[in-house]
Amino acid sequence: MNRETIAAFAAESRGGARLLGLDLGTKTIGLALSDVQRRIASPLETIKRVKFTPDAAALAGIATKHGVGGLVVGLPLNMDGSEGPRVQSTRAFVRNLKPILPLPVLFWDERLSTAAVTRTLLEADASRARRGELVDKLAAAYILQGCLDVLDGVREDGDFSEE
Repeated sequence: MNRETIAAFAAESRGGARLLGLDLGTKTIGLALSDVQRRIASPLETIKRVKFTPDAAALAGIATKHGVGGLVVGLPLNMDGSEGPRVQSTRAFVRNLKPILPLPVLFWDERLSTAAVTRTLLEADASRARRGELVDKLAAAYILQGCLDVLDGVREDGDFSEE
């Protein structure tokens, strides 16, 4: 992720509006929502995927309900950073979503997000069933929080702070 891309997204997404984080899986879409100051990501819900049209309608409804100004979509890169079929599928989903939900989109590297969340849930001694119902929306929150942490360093002139 380069600085120019992140700064452009920060400028393009409506200030004072929440960001919606998406962990796009083959069976579910995990969702997380930022606060209006864009500092904290909170798990929101998990949508069971059906077909594109109802999935897109559900996302549009959630975005409208919560006053979302931009989307942060987890990009499932391979461990070596290369793009495989899942990345192509994610980009195609977002491309098709654009006419229905015309918000700025920032793709965010999601490598190891599910593993990190699963490890945390295991450490918390969550049952397998409980992990299954939480992992997608927690992974979305993990992805969105990573983005928010970087966006927090963006100054109004588009540069990053040295903190």
